[in-house]
Amino acid sequence: MAISIDQSADGPFVVIKVTGRFDFSCHQDFSETFRLYPPGEKGYVVDLSEADYMDSSALGMLLQLREHADESARVSLINGSEGVNEMLRVASFDKLFDIGELSNPV
Repeated sequence: MAISIDQSADGPFVVIKVTGRFDFSCHQDFSETFRLYPPGEKGYVVDLSEADYMDSSALGMLLQLREHADESARVSLINGSEGVNEMLRVASFDKLFDIGELSNPV
């Protein structure tokens, strides 16, 4: 599991990329990553293209990110596999997040 971050200097979004297992083992790294930015300062894009597993603790981490981001900030979950996107839809995350594909979010 790895969490990386990318942000263009003048871009409105921070991209958080999850690689490998998105589970409780990455909770601290994931939380520290989005907390680098004050609430409402940036929108967030979580790139799940290299996430090969996701469990319920990952859903909780995404909810923490949504709460941190502030209601005015956009939070997108992109490039998830069919299974990951289905899990997000079943959990009704499509009502809280933009879910889809985006090749270059920044």
